[in-house]
Amino acid sequence: MVSLYSCSSETTSEPMLIVKFQFDPNQARLNNLGQPSTVAPGNSAQTPIFNLISSHYLEMAPNANTQLGQGTILYHAPETTAGGANAIDFNQSKIVSQGETFLKIPLKDVLAGTYQWMRVSLSYQNYQISVKASSGTDYEGTLASFVGFNTYISTFNIADYSFPVNANKAQGYWAFGLNDVNYSTWGQAAPGATTVPNPLNATSPIPAGSCVVTGRFPTDLVIDGTETKDVVITLSLSINNSFEWHEVNADGKYEPSANENVVDMGLRGLVPTYVK
Repeated sequence: MVSLYSCSSETTSEPMLIVKFQFDPNQARLNNLGQPSTVAPGNSAQTPIFNLISSHYLEMAPNANTQLGQGTILYHAPETTAGGANAIDFNQSKIVSQGETFLKIPLKDVLAGTYQWMRVSLSYQNYQISVKASSGTDYEGTLASFVGFNTYISTFNIADYSFPVNANKAQGYWAFGLNDVNYSTWGQAAPGATTVPNPLNATSPIPAGSCVVTGRFPTDLVIDGTETKDVVITLSLSINNSFEWHEVNADGKYEPSANENVVDMGLRGLVPTYVK
């Protein structure tokens, strides 16, 4: 039996399950199968400075044979059909920074069991990247990346830039604005281009176009229903060269003015840990 919960900020003295995110630039860079991966020939990449993240779905799986959706579902974000097909409702998404509580639910409501794996369906990223202008000057800018299966977006902002969308956007939609110069743009990565590491692909695959990143706890997480203290899960995400583009000028710098196209914005691995 699985249960659905929404995020809660209520304070209580009872033991809680708390979930937070961490961004690690030194964590292993993995491919879709959860294997070590280098930057593809002809491409270049950089490790962004992360500001914010959001998740659409959180699930704990007892073992490698547990199919997606058959574990204990901790969280499922609001969805909408305002844009036609079913999609994540970005207006209702919970967006957090590193170390901020994303989820807090009573432990008594979590199904007792032994859990080896964590599944995290990521939906939104916001981070700083460096770009090179046609003048040769390097600038810093903010990129918003929508990596969920489908997201309904009304209007969203990046710093002083506003992006009216009012439509569904498939995985890989992005928008960008320079920090100190009045310039903004947006685009759409090709279908299937976003890396989603899943070491359980052989036994528990994920749907194409989803962003369910999978990682194993270093030691099994046991919930037995007698906990008296909080259990805090930290979801460490690899941002190691996670922003990748196809080079036109082979200088290791992202140059939109040279038609260097973004090819991947996927996070590069998940390592879940816990403190009881």
